[in-house]
Amino acid sequence: MAERRARGPLQRVQRRSRELREQVEALRAESAAAAPGQREPLRLRCTQLKELVEENTKALHALKKADEPAPVGNYSQRKEEEEKLLLRLSQQLQKLLLVLDQDNVTKNYPGGEGHQKSPHAEEGNEEEEESEDEESEEEDTEEDEEKLLDDPNVRECVTVGNFDAQQEGDLTFVKGEILLIHDKKEDGWWVAENSKGDRGLVPRTYLAVPKEEEESQEESEEHLEVVDETADGTEIKKRTDSHWNAVRAIAENDTVEVLTTSGAVPAGFRPSMLFQLLEEGEEFRASYYLQPKLTPSQLAFKDLVWNSERNTIHARPTRVSLIVTLCSCKMIPLPGSGVRVLSRHVRLCLFDGSRVLSNIHTVRATWLPKNPQTWTFSPRVMGILPSLLDGDCFVRSSSLSPDIGILFELGITYKCNSTGERGELSCGWAFLKLFTSSGIPVPSKMHELVLSGGTPYERGVEVDPSISRRAGSGVFQQFMSLRKQPVLLVKVKSPSVHSKDILNFLPETLVGGMCYIHLLVFYRQILGDALLKDRVSMQSTDLICNPVLATFPQLLDQPDLMDALRSAWADKERTLKRIEKRDQEFLKSAFVLVYHDSVLPLLCSTFLPSYRWAEEEVELSRWKVIHDFLKRSQEKDGALEYLLSSENTHRAFDISELAYDFLGEVRENNPGE
Repeated sequence: MAERRARGPLQRVQRRSRELREQVEALRAESAAAAPGQREPLRLRCTQLKELVEENTKALHALKKADEPAPVGNYSQRKEEEEKLLLRLSQQLQKLLLVLDQDNVTKNYPGGEGHQKSPHAEEGNEEEEESEDEESEEEDTEEDEEKLLDDPNVRECVTVGNFDAQQEGDLTFVKGEILLIHDKKEDGWWVAENSKGDRGLVPRTYLAVPKEEEESQEESEEHLEVVDETADGTEIKKRTDSHWNAVRAIAENDTVEVLTTSGAVPAGFRPSMLFQLLEEGEEFRASYYLQPKLTPSQLAFKDLVWNSERNTIHARPTRVSLIVTLCSCKMIPLPGSGVRVLSRHVRLCLFDGSRVLSNIHTVRATWLPKNPQTWTFSPRVMGILPSLLDGDCFVRSSSLSPDIGILFELGITYKCNSTGERGELSCGWAFLKLFTSSGIPVPSKMHELVLSGGTPYERGVEVDPSISRRAGSGVFQQFMSLRKQPVLLVKVKSPSVHSKDILNFLPETLVGGMCYIHLLVFYRQILGDALLKDRVSMQSTDLICNPVLATFPQLLDQPDLMDALRSAWADKERTLKRIEKRDQEFLKSAFVLVYHDSVLPLLCSTFLPSYRWAEEEVELSRWKVIHDFLKRSQEKDGALEYLLSSENTHRAFDISELAYDFLGEVRENNPGE
């Protein structure tokens, strides 16, 4: 029977995995004891082992339960456990490969002067003995060149040899290139930029001061050649969409360049790409995605269909329907003393590697002054806690993209102490792909995502390259430096049956907080009544008089007003009887009354300052106005007394406060969703 079991495809993969695990453990033990000069054979073995692990992983993904010659108990669970084992082996080998590559780094750029000599100088000591006089003259010349090279006024250098990036954050170049130097670091690794705009660290020993004619020639070429590239070399200079505009704005931000060069922020920080997209218009806001979507013919609504049997809108399941809980961020680098942090937060959205496929949702983090490198989030927002702190997020999408995933961008809102200038910085980003190459959904579990620096369109950029630079060459030191890398902990799970029923009433594409999901459902149901049930004719395009439909989307862009509505509705729910809570028509009528008595007057009040992100004084002032109004409305059993009082003033009436123009609000069909 043992032989028969061994012939099963899954058991063959399992047996192969055990063999690979033993080889990996043996290799790690040998690497820990090996001297730096003995690591090249080990590096080759590590590469071969990694390929074997990947081959076994592919074989595992191709397995099917029907291929087994005999029934296998807990087949899916065993296959999942095997996949976890192979993933762990692959990660161990990848880390070990980084450590072993340090030996090559040391060999490729020794600290001596031989870098600026011919490669033949390494063949022996004979040439050195024959040309001692010439060497002394060269040393004098090199000393003069080094003094000139270190001159802070010298910003352009020519490369004297070829250099291939050995780790993330390095800049690859060939001999004869002109590099623009942004920061001359004391450790000999300088921040340089090539003619294509790519930045990275380069070894100082590969640089020299260019001749004047070479400088002028390269400078003219630099002004003529404007080519933007992604990390993999794909030319994207013809891109004109909002995503590329945001990346271009990031590249042209002088303030952040000054902060980076002066050491006020780590080299991997960038202006926030997702914040740039939010600032450009409504396309990436939740208020836009809350509106109904048209079919390709533009003659009907795609995600808003009437269910006559239940007298409400149809529930619409989607390909992606998940609950994503932000747990914590660890080892996030701190900006310098010249920068004041106004907000720490995470922005997340659906992403396919090139395009944002949903609205951008923001969750604010909390932290303790004694440990500012660790950010935390509220696992469940209840009561008076702001929805902005809600770490429980829902994610919905009907996109068929095989590369769809969730993009997380950690950010800070900062203010420069010297100039008073405000801005948004990305402190790193991570991408969680939601499906494997074979179409299997991401498992429900805790995910530890290592953060990358730069923008999502850059590759190989560390958040803080100095962490790797400070690490020693030993295996233990390298592993310790990996533990210091910034990470984001998120928990992904499938929604419960009850939560899934609620989520299916929402638009097909939307990302938001779980704490106000019931309010979004009310809006969608009222929207369905107005557009599908109560409209005089399906061909009618008249304005619809409905203050809730006309103004509710504004609440998604002013989270404190959403909190006011959430609080007012919670107070109302406490007074409802059980039979009333089961009557959907009664609940909708009650919700409309609560809306009129809570947030609608506030939207038109002159006492409520305009919403501004991460301005503490404005936030406190707004919350005081909101709190006082809600308390007064509750005491007076409604907002009528407040509206008629001569003590209160309101903005001049505008028809947009009452009229819902669905032709101006609906979304056209987007193939990317």
